[in-house]
Amino acid sequence: MTSGQNKIDPRTPILVGQAQVIQHQDHLESAAGPIELMSEAVREAFADAGVNNVGIKNSTAIDALRVVRSLSTRNTNPARDLASMLGISANEYGLTPHGGNMPQYLVNSAALQIRDDGAQMIVITGGESFRSRRRARAAQIMLPWMDIQDGAAPTALGEDLVMNHEIELAHKIMLPIEIYPMFETALRYRDKRTVADHQKHISELWSRFSEVAAINPHAWIQQIYTAESIRAPSQNNRMIGFPYTKLMNSNNDVDMAAALVMCSVERAEALGIARDKWIFLHAGTDCHEHNFVSHRHTFTDTPAIRIGGRRVLDLAEKSIDEIENIDLYSCFPSAVQLGAESLGVSLDRQLTCTGGLSFAGGPFNNYVMHAIATTMTRLRERPQETGLIWANGGYATKHAFGVYATTPHVHGFQHESPQNEVDELPRRAVATAIEAQGQATVEAYSVMHDRNGSVEKVRASVLLADGRRAWATSDDTQLGQEMCENEWVGKAVTLDATGDILV
Repeated sequence: MTSGQNKIDPRTPILVGQAQVIQHQDHLESAAGPIELMSEAVREAFADAGVNNVGIKNSTAIDALRVVRSLSTRNTNPARDLASMLGISANEYGLTPHGGNMPQYLVNSAALQIRDDGAQMIVITGGESFRSRRRARAAQIMLPWMDIQDGAAPTALGEDLVMNHEIELAHKIMLPIEIYPMFETALRYRDKRTVADHQKHISELWSRFSEVAAINPHAWIQQIYTAESIRAPSQNNRMIGFPYTKLMNSNNDVDMAAALVMCSVERAEALGIARDKWIFLHAGTDCHEHNFVSHRHTFTDTPAIRIGGRRVLDLAEKSIDEIENIDLYSCFPSAVQLGAESLGVSLDRQLTCTGGLSFAGGPFNNYVMHAIATTMTRLRERPQETGLIWANGGYATKHAFGVYATTPHVHGFQHESPQNEVDELPRRAVATAIEAQGQATVEAYSVMHDRNGSVEKVRASVLLADGRRAWATSDDTQLGQEMCENEWVGKAVTLDATGDILV
């Protein structure tokens, strides 16, 4: 394969190993922490590549060991601690900021280093033991891995964007479970669906995701849910942020880890890694929307997804219809709808390889590493096909894309960051509560519920007559209930000087 006219550039980056680890452990004293889960995932990823522990320790120089930031470990430098547990070393120990885009970003950046900077092998991993940590804290048990582990500072990886405008923070509007439902209500209004019809629409989409998770051996929940069971509030499926029930939210209550081994073709050949293990990254892009939701033109358009997605397909010389395997980031139904529309793909297609964050599992920043690992496995089984990953962080803010195949791109790995094109887009002005006092029109909203499933408060984005966006809130539960039953996007409301909706 690497001789004559078929010779591959030895600097070509490839993925050669992948692994996913899931821990369903009910005995807390036996529960492994995230470093242990990541350690297991790295071992299994090397085993998947056909490289044993002796090879890792003695003959394989690892240029970098990089970890996606975890919410369930307090280790200062988890990559170094992970290396110590594995008995290996690396020239760099890296740690990302928060963001669901980070796994694909790490793959893109590693591919660039292998192609351009002489790196030979980079290992990427991430993991959470959030379920065990939560249960231990509830039981007032301190597990050994829950202690702070201080160490030398890791290498900082990726851009840590500030994503909350001071006016958003002043209204205490900052949680994804508050903001993603706003995208949903705006999409519902734009598409002229009734509340009931739209609930049916998104629950049917989510039911199809659960069908994929049901046959994914690495999914956290392997069960098919009917659309009705997803949209109907119940004791086990309470409403969280209307219009989303619990089953429409990302499931972060998981213990999961994943790992990827990347190297150059030169290193793969030196290690004797079988050719049918190789997965080529044809193209990657990274970009982000305007940092603040306050500055975006509308809740129904994500131009950075459109620009970044179009560019990665152009670089890969593929149309979206030529991609057989797609995994769109799926923290909430609105994310999938925005992603699909921006990429020009129908919601009728299967848009997940894993089953999505609600069912396959949403280990905070690391879901996409599971999506990449699953896509690698699928492409090995179907070597004539290709795959596309869209990774998302923040409030549909930060995006990373990758196109994968079992054969090399004719031009080698291609990468761009079309951020300048995104930055040139107009920014909507935002008004303070005092400036917004008076009449406004509801643009998008969410209705937050308490842990008993009762209406608690309203969060809303409103537009002023001069086109500025403002933020509004209300603790009136009667108003919140009305907003759950009827359409309030497009309605005129009156705000007081604190941003409270007057009823």
